Amino acid sequence: MTQTTESADVQTGRSPLAIPPAETPGHGLLLGRKVVVTAAAGTGIGFATARRALLEGADVLISDWHERRLAETQAKLAEEFADRTVAQVPCDVSDTAQVDALIERAASELGRIDVLVNNAGLGGETPVADMTDEQWDRVVDITLNGTFRATRAALRYFRGVEHGGVIVNNASVLGWRAQRGQAHYAAAKAGVMALTRCAAVEAADFGVRINAVAPSIAKHPFLAKVTTDDLLDELASREAYGRAAEVWEVAATIAMLASDYTTYLTGEVVSISSQRA
Repeated sequence: MTQTTESADVQTGRSPLAIPPAETPGHGLLLGRKVVVTAAAGTGIGFATARRALLEGADVLISDWHERRLAETQAKLAEEFADRTVAQVPCDVSDTAQVDALIERAASELGRIDVLVNNAGLGGETPVADMTDEQWDRVVDITLNGTFRATRAALRYFRGVEHGGVIVNNASVLGWRAQRGQAHYAAAKAGVMALTRCAAVEAADFGVRINAVAPSIAKHPFLAKVTTDDLLDELASREAYGRAAEVWEVAATIAMLASDYTTYLTGEVVSISSQRA
């Protein structure tokens, strides 16, 4: 008798979910919405989120500090989604004036803003004893302060309109869990979680929901630039599925939080993780 793949995987201790599934097609979750995504150039979670928003029927404006990669990403998305608006605005989230201008231009180019996804963040790997002030400040400024600047600008915009809105922040499981060499990044992501909770209470006064996602590890080429393949393999092996998430799996959860499927959810951090407790 031929043994099924599932039973074979169970006997070998390998999860049947170890092989990533095909990407889920769009279901119109964001039909007609106007979505802004920061740090969307390249191949990471930001790009996947912008693409998922387009798949779900939204018009999108993407931003990033790297102008050439941003333009290439915009062209790629516009080619795939010719029936949607795909705009772009360069923005360094460490600069308040640029962040304020991003929200102003997004509202102008898209007609309005319904959703802001704060994806900008900066990592690295340095032990606390060897970390310089500059290394700490840079990671915290991009990852936490940048999220604050964009959230503040968006809330000032939403406060002046009647249609409300949604903000989704990209945090990390390292906001809860310890990992060597990640004190600056973990502290910043824990701050993003706290910012999400506190801002959500205030934003409810004018019809805005704010939530966050906390991915454990998502597979994309940029990670190889900030850490080692051995560490990535080790982290993936700790997951219950024995693999990292695909970036579209993270983006799909962000789209859900931005949609009307989560209208009674605010101030929450949703872990995107199969990691064992």
